[in-house]
Amino acid sequence: MTATATSTEYNQLIKTAKECNALGSTISLLHWDQEVMMPKNGIEFRADQISLTSRLYHEMKTNPKNGDLISACEADDDLVGDPTSASAANIREIRHGYDRATKLPASLVEEEAMLSSRGQSAWAEARKNNEFSEFQPWLEKIVNLLQRKAECYGWSEGGEPWDALAEDYEPGCTAASVSEVFTPLRVKLQSLLDDLMGSDKKPSNKFNELVLPIDQQKKFVNAIASQIGFDFQSGRLDESTHPFCSGTHCNDVRMTTRFHENNVNDAIGSTMHECGHGIYEQGLLFTNVGTPMGSAVSLGIHESQSRMWENQVGRSEAFWKWCYPKMDEFFGDATAHLSFDDVYGGANIVKPDFIRVEADEATYNMHIMIRFELERLLMKGELAVADLPDAWNARYQEYLGIDVPSDTKGCLQDIHWSMTSMGYFPTYTLGNLYCAQFFDTAMEEIPDMYEQFARGEFGTLKTWLNENIHCHGQRFRAADLCVHVTGKPLSSDPLMRHLENKLKPIYGLA
Repeated sequence: MTATATSTEYNQLIKTAKECNALGSTISLLHWDQEVMMPKNGIEFRADQISLTSRLYHEMKTNPKNGDLISACEADDDLVGDPTSASAANIREIRHGYDRATKLPASLVEEEAMLSSRGQSAWAEARKNNEFSEFQPWLEKIVNLLQRKAECYGWSEGGEPWDALAEDYEPGCTAASVSEVFTPLRVKLQSLLDDLMGSDKKPSNKFNELVLPIDQQKKFVNAIASQIGFDFQSGRLDESTHPFCSGTHCNDVRMTTRFHENNVNDAIGSTMHECGHGIYEQGLLFTNVGTPMGSAVSLGIHESQSRMWENQVGRSEAFWKWCYPKMDEFFGDATAHLSFDDVYGGANIVKPDFIRVEADEATYNMHIMIRFELERLLMKGELAVADLPDAWNARYQEYLGIDVPSDTKGCLQDIHWSMTSMGYFPTYTLGNLYCAQFFDTAMEEIPDMYEQFARGEFGTLKTWLNENIHCHGQRFRAADLCVHVTGKPLSSDPLMRHLENKLKPIYGLA
């Protein structure tokens, strides 16, 4: 086959990939609308819409002609000889997606789309009513479907069904490899937590006890989002039950957050978290939209960006030196009695609690470990869905020493399982590890970065992330990107240093 012929086929492959992406991103918008704008009674037909479009998307993606195009391109060394070239990355990841998709029957894809849409609606209602039994039959259907889906994918010898699902979120990730990271990390975190909880010095909780009007909170977090670099000309921020980030491409990014009158910190943290996702999406190159080179590496890398802006930036002393004086502009006398230490300390209180998205940095990963263990058991059939609340509550007592008071604050708090996303949760902890290591490297290259934050200047970090992570799309797999950016394989050491160096002084331990 001539190079010219292959080049023609590569162009056709990219054209097809972009068409598939256009339909897939349309499905994403249907989901966004369901969570943000759609009236409650629209769910039944919306489920039909998503089910149909998902089937069509699957059929388009699994067309045998795509396989022929991929094989032709793989045979041309000019296209794949350099594994880090744009063409090689596109071909590699299109192949990965094609091979995964062709293992699934269209009927299962259609069934999953329907279950995801209706399951989310059922979950939201059960969560509101604090009644797991309302969601239980839907989750039983979802687990059964995901077990069948895992069987279609298959998994490596010595592996387990969970591995097959995790591949969609973090390629190469297995339950065994996650456990290897989580087990020693839990020991380190537990030691730190014991030290902090045993300290006589505790930061003030005044900041977290304030009742502030939601309309003022909205203006406040929008100003923060804009300041740190989210482009509202290429995205928007709305409200939903569970904060998330979606959209269609780098010029149309949809984020949501949530508000409570008595917890402005939740709104700040949730918004900065989703802004991290949004800034990553906006940092992808428009010229590559619809191709792997215009897509995020993995959810672990995606979460590294959200957790960095939420924690390394948003919970830093430097950030609050800029943000603290700004509070008067939005809340007036309501926050005038708060000292800087009240606010900075309040943003970094360590307290074992029920809600993952409101968790402090020291306990957050415990929440992830619990979910990881439970979904492994569900997928292996070793935990019945009916027993999930009890198993959940028992682990919260074991890991964090707290008694879960309700389903809403327990196993109904997260949207992920309702939308058939099992295998997702460990990416949050992987994201914490990646982000700490990335941030260490950024600090080495930008020594005055915290001084910039204190002045409200966040553009240097955003540009560094754009140039070192975002622009690459899927040129590298996650582990390779980590080495490319930091020069080292992933380690838990940077995360533990970050936590100890920040939290111990706040608690009078350093």
